[in-house]
Parts: sequence; C-alpha cells; structure tokens
Amino acid sequence: MFLTISMSGTAASPATDLGFLLHKHPDNAQTFTTSHGIAHVFYPEADAGRCTAALLLEVDAVALVRRGKGKGRDGAPGAALAQYVNDRPYAASSLLAVAIGNVFSSAMRGVCKARPEAPAQARPLRVEVPALPARGGPDLVRHLFEPLGWTVTAEPVALDAEFPEWGESRYVGLVLESEALTLSEALRHLYVLLPVLDDAKHYWVSSEEVDKLLRAGEGWLPGHPEQKLITSRYLSRRWSLTRQAMERLELVRLAESDDSEVEEIDNAVEEETETEEKPAPLAVQRRDAILDALRRSGAARVLDLGCGQGQLVQALLKDPAFTEIVGVDVSMRALTIASRRLKLDRMGERQAARVSLLQGSLAYTDKRLKGYDAAVLSEVIEHLDLPRLPALEYAVFGAARPRTVLVTTPNVEYNVRWETLPAGHTRHGDHRFEWTREEFRAWAHRVAELHGYDVEFTPVGPDDPEVGPPTQMAVFDISTAETSTAETRTAAVRVVKEAKTA
Repeated sequence: MFLTISMSGTAASPATDLGFLLHKHPDNAQTFTTSHGIAHVFYPEADAGRCTAALLLEVDAVALVRRGKGKGRDGAPGAALAQYVNDRPYAASSLLAVAIGNVFSSAMRGVCKARPEAPAQARPLRVEVPALPARGGPDLVRHLFEPLGWTVTAEPVALDAEFPEWGESRYVGLVLESEALTLSEALRHLYVLLPVLDDAKHYWVSSEEVDKLLRAGEGWLPGHPEQKLITSRYLSRRWSLTRQAMERLELVRLAESDDSEVEEIDNAVEEETETEEKPAPLAVQRRDAILDALRRSGAARVLDLGCGQGQLVQALLKDPAFTEIVGVDVSMRALTIASRRLKLDRMGERQAARVSLLQGSLAYTDKRLKGYDAAVLSEVIEHLDLPRLPALEYAVFGAARPRTVLVTTPNVEYNVRWETLPAGHTRHGDHRFEWTREEFRAWAHRVAELHGYDVEFTPVGPDDPEVGPPTQMAVFDISTAETSTAETRTAAVRVVKEAKTA
C-alpha cells in the first residue's frame, strides 16, 4: 500500500516544513513495525518549493492469514487460494489507516514542538493514493471528500488495460488537492475515509472505535452530508455502535448551534452522582468464580494444579473452610515466588499445617495427589501441547480422581474484544492453543464420559451475547452412578474385614 503527501511552499514558508509537521526528517528513510507489516517513510523530493513524503506499507499476506487462523479476507471464510491472493498488500484500507495513525500520530493531533504555530496553518496539499477500493465508485469518493474542501480526481482503474471490454474494477486512483486545509485535517480525513471507502476493517470493531471516530472526525464529521454512511461503514455496520456515535454527533451539532460546550448540553446527570464502579480485573473475577464453585462443592481438601505464583492458594488460605491446600507446579522458580508471597517461613504453625507446595508435572501420575476433594486447573491446559493433553487428563481425572475438578481456559471467541490483541494472536505467547466455546465443551464432555464425571459450564467475566465470556469454566463432579459403585465397593470391603475380625 502506498500514498504520498506533497506540500508546496515559498521562500517565506518552505515546503520542507512538512518534515517538521510529520516529525520525520526529509534526509532520513525511516521504518516502523505495525501489527500486520512494515511501514516505511521516505521523501522522494524535498526542497523549498515542493516536498513529498511517501508512506509505504508492506503487508505480509501469508502472515495475515496465519494470524487469522485460516480465515479469509477480513475474517470471513473464503476459498483457500483467495486467502493468500487478494488486494490486502496493495490497496489502501484500514491497514493503511492504522499505519497513518501509528506513524503520524503527532501530526494527526496537530502537535509540533519545534514550530508550535505551524500545525494551525493551512498549506497547499496534494495527496495521492494509487489504488483505493471504492465501494460506491468515483461518485462516492467525490461525495465524501469534496464537502471537506478537497478538489477530487478519482480515476477508475480498468480490470485489464489490454482488455477494455472487461470494464472497470472497484479501484480508483485518487488525487486530492487543497489550499485551505491543515495537514492535521488532511490526515484525519484519510484516517476515517480510507476504511469507509473500502467498507471493511481487518480487526474487530469495539465500542472504543466510536471514540476514535469522534476524535478523528472532530470539526468536520458532525456537519458532513454523508455523516450517517461514514459512521455506519466506519463501525462495520454495527447498529448499536452506529446509534451511539450518531447520538454523540447530534450532541456536538446541538452544542455548536447553541455556541456552547457539549458538557453544558449533556448535563442530565451530575458528574458527582456517577456511582458506576470499574469492573474487577478478569484474574480477580476468575478467582472469585473458582472460590464460589469450590464452596458449593463442599470441598475441604483442595489441589491447585499449576499453581504458578500462588495467587489462588493465597485466596484459599483466607477461608477456614478449606482445611488442606496443596499447590503443585513444574516450575521451581514459580514455587519459590509462591512461598515468598505466602510468607511460609513466617507463617504460624496452625496455618502452615494447612498448606504445602509440591513440584510435579501434570503429565505424569502422582500418588501424592490422590484422595482430595477438589482440584483446580486454572488457565493451565492451554499451556500444554495438544498431544500431551491426554496424559494430563489421565493423571488428573483417571489417577488422582478428586471428587470435583474445576477447569478454566480462555475463550478464543472473546479475543476480538481486545483491541490491542492483533487478529489471530493468542492472549499469551506461551499458549499452545485457545478454544472456542464449542471446542471446550466437546473436550470436557469427552473427558467426563471417559472418566465417569458429570460436567457443567459457567461463564467467567462479562457474558457477551455475540462472543461469550472472556473465560470459560467447566465444573466436573464424579457422576452419581460412579459414586454409588465406589460406595458399594467400599462397604463390601468393610463387611469382609469385619467378618475376618470376628
């Protein structure tokens, strides 16, 4: 993807001011890493009369597909070849808009410490985008940019120059020219309208996108004649977000017409009366859900398998209902940190008798783990390679066989709600996999059936109606039939022993 921004100048106001405004020196070629490729900034020309900055974004199409876990363009299922052969590396899109926001962030905000007065000055500008997807054609391009003060040239690109009868593609070669706009305004126009014209985004659109749109659209979007179309397309046609943005834009319009501030219009609720509390961190919600499940199970002797640095063990110690707590981890370093966290060396004798830390691998059976009421595998299974998971299943459910087993793991469907998490990435670099709700349930039902457990599922964290909760938890309990068989077997053994004694 490629675009150029050119500025004309005079001896009194040289075009090389563009370097100050962009915070990129014309004599240097600079490289920046983005979540989907490498952005290069360089200057094909730079003198007092004319200065041009070029932004070249190299997108790794193969990596884009792999990070998307085999999904097609923009996360939609597609043919195998189309996943790799598409316009993503070449045509301006939300990928390029994100690069503009990252590379030229100060210029977009109108900040220039070297020349504080320069960002507010309108300059003769020319922007060129050789390949721009335009869903709506050249007419829509003009309808979007001309009301903002641009002179627009949008030349349709032929499907094939050698076969003109094939007609035009959905791409245009775009040239924008203006002498009445600041560079900050120009960049904000591009940041919003490039993905609007492409009518697609490469990442999940969350409520934070509303704030981005309003920041970039400040001063021009509230009065734009195509405001509704821009808002809807920028927010990927998500109705709830579009309505939220339109309501906030209407407040801005009312404030401007009344020559007042938005806060003066939107004052139905006093700021001091705001009582909404910030949600607890997900790790805290997860521990609370585990503690509630353990209390409901009536467990007194609990295993924390893969205890890490001992946060859950510490929480269990605070409840006297848990009379014996054992933390197990393969990492000696993690156990050392857990010991320091729990202050084992300074703990009273009675409290110390309730807790112990053991080094051990969950891929092997361990006699020390038998006979406990409950075991917890909190954010553990996703750290194992899938071929090793059956060994853990047998070691816990087959050999140790606690009455209750709690398993929590990330819900990969929820990952789209994390804006800072690139598409296709796991939440932690050490995660070998992350399951959908369907995949987790299928695994849990198979394990339960194989080892004689019943299983129920509990959401942990906000249960999103579209993608579910951030964490999913399965609660395994030894089935009633299995318990009855075990009790019968124990009673029979006791009768035989009593008979022999008599």
